[in-house]
Amino acid sequence: MIAEPLVLVPGLNCTAALFQPQIEVFVTERVVHIVDQTQDDTIEGMAARALSVAPPRFALGGLSMGGYVALAMQRMAPERVTRLALLDTSARPDPEEATARRRVLMERARSGHFQEVHQALWPRLVHPDRFVDKALESIVLAMMNETGVDAFCRQQEAIIARPDSRPLLAAIACPTLVLVGEQDAITPVEMAREMADAVPGATLAVVPDTGHLATLEAPVHVNAALAKWLMRST
Repeated sequence: MIAEPLVLVPGLNCTAALFQPQIEVFVTERVVHIVDQTQDDTIEGMAARALSVAPPRFALGGLSMGGYVALAMQRMAPERVTRLALLDTSARPDPEEATARRRVLMERARSGHFQEVHQALWPRLVHPDRFVDKALESIVLAMMNETGVDAFCRQQEAIIARPDSRPLLAAIACPTLVLVGEQDAITPVEMAREMADAVPGATLAVVPDTGHLATLEAPVHVNAALAKWLMRST
């Protein structure tokens, strides 16, 4: 039997490199598609674009903003999503204080200070032990520079306007994994647990010694959780 395709949605300021450790493992057994989430300024627009080029049926995973898009894709075409992985993300709408921070970062980016965006985000993206991990930071910087100012601002606008997905979680009927870094400072464990409790039959995986970028920080743990999720029948 041919394994179902795997569609992955990167987060804010991220590219396919966010999932490189997963691509390297799972591409040997299935087709892996990475969503382009740089062209639209709404979560629904990103989801519609992704669905327009995705296979007829597929396993779906998203990290952070990618999780918001994945939830929208599942809402729009539940019959096409065979299973759902929500990684370091939240079903909640953007709180006012987060929106205010996003507006400041967008202004910095548009005024020619895009590097300051990285300086502001980096301490919240990874586990404190990895603040000095230059190899990891170089990957994050490269993704930011590839994304660029215009796409970054479109993504922030989409995140700000995202809907509250919590009322719809109970309707998700496919095998669902909710995964979070134990020290995720952006979408903490409580938000992951909230989703896992609301989705019928969902599995919660908390990755120790890991921040918001679990796919890059702890690829062995994440890949093991994803492999188990991809094998679930119900």
